[in-house]
Amino acid sequence: MEELVGRVWHKLITRVSGSEFDAARVSLDEMRRPIEMMFRAGGGSPLLRLREAANQNRGGPRGWLQRIAGSGTEAALPQLDADSLALPASLAVFDTRELNRALYLWLAALAAFHDTAEGWLADNIRATRDALAAFPGLRSRYRRLCAAHVAQRPDPGALTGPAARAEQTVRAALSEPDNDAWIDPDAALQLADVAPVWLWLSPSAAERTSAQARSSSDAQAAAPDTNQSQKDNKRRHATETDDLQNRAPLVMFFKAESILSWSEYVRVNRDTDDDDDGMALTAANDMQTLAIAPDGRTSAARVKFDLDLPSAAQDDIPVVTGIRLPEWNWKKQTLEPDRCSAQLQVVRSAAPYVAAPELRATARRVRRQLEALRALPRRSHGETSGDELDLDAWVRHITSERAAPHRNTEAPVFSRLHDTERSLACLLLADLSLSTASWANNDAQIIDVIRDALYVFGEALTGLGDPFAMLGFSSVKRHNIRMQLLKGFNEPWNDSVRSRVGAIKPGYYTRMGAALRFATMEMKLRPERQRLVLLLTDGKPNDLDVYEGRWGLEDTRAAVIEARAAGLLPYCVTIDREGHDYLPHLFGPKGYAIVHHPADLVSKLSTVYVNLATSK
Repeated sequence: MEELVGRVWHKLITRVSGSEFDAARVSLDEMRRPIEMMFRAGGGSPLLRLREAANQNRGGPRGWLQRIAGSGTEAALPQLDADSLALPASLAVFDTRELNRALYLWLAALAAFHDTAEGWLADNIRATRDALAAFPGLRSRYRRLCAAHVAQRPDPGALTGPAARAEQTVRAALSEPDNDAWIDPDAALQLADVAPVWLWLSPSAAERTSAQARSSSDAQAAAPDTNQSQKDNKRRHATETDDLQNRAPLVMFFKAESILSWSEYVRVNRDTDDDDDGMALTAANDMQTLAIAPDGRTSAARVKFDLDLPSAAQDDIPVVTGIRLPEWNWKKQTLEPDRCSAQLQVVRSAAPYVAAPELRATARRVRRQLEALRALPRRSHGETSGDELDLDAWVRHITSERAAPHRNTEAPVFSRLHDTERSLACLLLADLSLSTASWANNDAQIIDVIRDALYVFGEALTGLGDPFAMLGFSSVKRHNIRMQLLKGFNEPWNDSVRSRVGAIKPGYYTRMGAALRFATMEMKLRPERQRLVLLLTDGKPNDLDVYEGRWGLEDTRAAVIEARAAGLLPYCVTIDREGHDYLPHLFGPKGYAIVHHPADLVSKLSTVYVNLATSK
């Protein structure tokens, strides 16, 4: 009975203390397409994905009903980070569906111009000005949203001290975003100082801790085992204690009142420390007091091992080291020179590679298909004479004649076949990151599928006669870009090269932009008229440092643009089924191909080469 009464009371007081309007609720799903269109229309990056916002601690005063119900401490606030735009799963802030829909669209427009530079308040004010300047039609809608939201906000007269001044600042910024005369340059207004501002974007967790991370970077370098994955701004009461258990390790507690509770300091002796379970922050929040005691170890006694990289005796043989490469900084919108360092390596020892009989049969079949390209004549269009009428050229000619008649006895409306000399070079760039160790199907890993594709591709191009090279790549941060030489342009396709291809194995991470720039540097030296760079990968660019997410995508896109500016034709073949989400932005709508079944990679790669080799 008590539990039933408690559940009924909790449901009642929560509903009464709530400030949302359920009858006017609008969901994110029904507004997803208009939000994306508004965001893209404002110049928002197509790489950002739209997701549901998670609850976070909110600031500002709470009503007495909320304090009784224990509610009003969290809210799903809109926020923008480097990879996504997070909006509430539903909005019921206002009493009409029209205003809630308008709020979704306004947040999308605001996000398109939002940039992290000066702080939460100044960034939102600047984004509001830019959004209203770019979309003048939103001014009337913004005024209605602002009036409705200000009416819901706490009364500054009922607040005291800093809370009252913070609320007055927010009200003034909302009502007059173009007027900054009231802004106090010394005021550091934060999100937690005021009640939720639904017309603004809240800072992401990374932005809230970036200043703390920068200030503590030196201390973290001196203490390698510092937990960097969990940071927060909560202040806790700490007390210093002594390690009494070590002084008398044989003394046992026998009185019930002497047994330590779970929230007190307990030193447990172990041969090795436990691995971090990711729950340190949660445990700290649950404890009333944090007990701090010296553990008897010094920072100088700790030794850090980097187990990611092999020893020099087991690593591949470096051919060329210290190759400096630039990298695109999307936050500053600048190309930073010499940011990355690459090295060209060759496998130390490779056993003879013997392909399976089925793979050799596939290689012979693909080789016969590509050999037909050697004597394949090409059709030229827009000729004054030929063996066929070019309909496209005819339509253009008729249109131009009607628009501006002139005497032209030889109209270029024919097409004809003629023999041409091939002038094409190809560099195949294979992603050898750690993700290729995953299984493509029940029989083979992704690295096995890539190995088969490289073998068939090499056998086929040898019969065609086009010069080609093969490189594999992986990385460990920006100073260790590992380019693995599989075949050079001046090397014949022989048993030694086949052994290198057979010896490929999963490496580390995928700094794709640096690999593309290395390939561009190599292809600039080729004299052929048509130069292809085929990228074979299984996912997005990523690395251990800032290269994860938006940084890697934007840098790869910049590298593709640089390759095209150098006269190259970069093309991506991927087995990532989600490639449609980001590859159009990186390589263009016609610059990539997705292989839905990894077993089809061999045939798809040859098809892509034929299409690119025969295109103008």
